[in-house]
Amino acid sequence: MTPFGQKLRALRAQRRLTLKQMAADLQVSAAYLSALEHGRRGRPSPGLVHQINEYFGLIWDDAEELARLARLSHPRIVVDTAGLGPQATQLANQLARSIHRLNAETVAKMLALIEAEPNEGRAPAPAAANERKPR
Repeated sequence: MTPFGQKLRALRAQRRLTLKQMAADLQVSAAYLSALEHGRRGRPSPGLVHQINEYFGLIWDDAEELARLARLSHPRIVVDTAGLGPQATQLANQLARSIHRLNAETVAKMLALIEAEPNEGRAPAPAAANERKPR
């Protein structure tokens, strides 16, 4: 399940809507909505996210949160480490091989560590700038 799928399911459950009912109202198939909820489809289009926001009457922070979750919810990610140091490539490959074995607590800790990184949202620093100089 993706973060977007989890939120979508929670919104639907709060309003006691069936998958079939919501799908008909949004003019999409129930199979597609189910696949979105379970992470078997790529992230939804911005248009569908907007439509879901309107459907549930979400505004401001709630609407932006749903859009943010949609952006973070592509179940098959490609990580481009070109131009980064060898440790970044090693990390990406190790995570790809190991993510299915990580428990929820470890995943939460790793997310917190990454989200606390002060350079988030900026272009990565050159590899040499990240290396410590010997004293």
